[in-house]
Amino acid sequence: MPSSPAPHRPLVLRGVSVVSTADGTHGPAVDVSVRDGVITAISASSSGPADPFAVVVDAPGRFVVPGYVDAHAHPLPASGPIPASALGLMLANGITGFRQMSGSAGLLARRRAGTLGLPADAPDLLALPGALLTPMNAGSSAAAIAAVREQHAAGADFVKAAAIAPQPYFDAQAEANRLGIPVLGHLPAGIDVRAAARSGFRSIEHLGPGVTMLVSCSCDQHGLGEAVAAAKSGVKIPSVRLPLPAGLTMRLMSRIVRKLVVNPTNRSRPVDIELLRRGVDTFDADDAAELAADLTAAGVWQCPTLIRMRAQQLCDAAEFRDDPNLTYMSRATIREWTAAAARFRTFSAAERATLRAVYELLLRLTRIFDQAGAKMLTGTDAVGAAWVVPGFSLHREFAELASAGLRPLRVLQMTTLDPAEFFGTSSTMGSVEVGKKADLVVLDADPMDGVASLGRIHAVIHGGRLYSSTDLADIKNRIAAGSPAR
Repeated sequence: MPSSPAPHRPLVLRGVSVVSTADGTHGPAVDVSVRDGVITAISASSSGPADPFAVVVDAPGRFVVPGYVDAHAHPLPASGPIPASALGLMLANGITGFRQMSGSAGLLARRRAGTLGLPADAPDLLALPGALLTPMNAGSSAAAIAAVREQHAAGADFVKAAAIAPQPYFDAQAEANRLGIPVLGHLPAGIDVRAAARSGFRSIEHLGPGVTMLVSCSCDQHGLGEAVAAAKSGVKIPSVRLPLPAGLTMRLMSRIVRKLVVNPTNRSRPVDIELLRRGVDTFDADDAAELAADLTAAGVWQCPTLIRMRAQQLCDAAEFRDDPNLTYMSRATIREWTAAAARFRTFSAAERATLRAVYELLLRLTRIFDQAGAKMLTGTDAVGAAWVVPGFSLHREFAELASAGLRPLRVLQMTTLDPAEFFGTSSTMGSVEVGKKADLVVLDADPMDGVASLGRIHAVIHGGRLYSSTDLADIKNRIAAGSPAR
């Protein structure tokens, strides 16, 4: 395949099969023409002369799909320069867009000023929040409302909630509804899931996380709910009681969250794991199906991040320790992840069995949501989460979704068509059509044959720029060698 053209040069993919993200079908071979980052024509394939200035890629027998979206990732640091490695690995694995799930006033300010500084070989930033809502900045209703107002004024695309009390959450949600900014993220421990859905919660991340969703799937909802409330279950983030400068508060919160995100399960108390055990033992498929139907009817999206949850609930598994893709991670990161696995091994055998059972239940729950017709997104929780290697983890997510029982078409839609709907960008992305952005993945195999085909990447086109298989390998090799991606 030819080397990557200059961004302004036209491009023709010749003899490819375009896969419909609506139904998975593909017609006869076509030529896909690209100019200025946009698909300008899809025509019957021809071996005749093309635009003399165009780069022609002969790719007979190959399949074209839209670029993938990782809708739950953390590659952007709260401050400072943006490292190229994680973003380069994402692009090299076919990811052309991502939703940043942690933000800051600084990131929002840099985006407004046009000085964010994304590397050249990086997916597009599709959405960015302000600082995470926690007890440190949303410990009361007044503080939560103020935080929502500040983030809205700063241009945040959404507000992410985590580990806040139910009342501050509901008041923050009401203010966000008034301002027209979505709230999404982690369901507060002890909250009524359906009440959160009715209030406008946009997207549930990690299927909860924790026991919150399982309470609503239990045949003993009342008893389990009371036990969760009494135990004050959930990830513990300290509140700030002394007046502190806003910048210092955010730095403290960022440091705490960074430590937590490696593996929140490691902070579980015996009572927390016992509540998870009760959630597993009292799980009722009919109750779960009813919940899925209710949340779907309320318009709540799901971003399961199964690979994140697998790595979290099976943290000491050899499959992670022996992952060949660890070659792309720094020694410091691997030491941190290895330490998390060592901490995880201090749980008893029975506790680890419960955590494994919880993960198996999350697979069932994902399938139940799929059967209910829930709108879902693919996400991984890279960067920071133990054993979640950027880029490669999305393909592991595809495999986990397939093991949950989702069809290849459904998985393809979750990473292409559905994100376009979620972000309100269906006019420009989500399918391979004339007039849409030239963010494409060329595959060596039909993705309808199985999700593994989504990883058989022959080339990536991002913003109309071609990355050949050689280019993609070069990006990976430079990152593995410790050099920045170009």
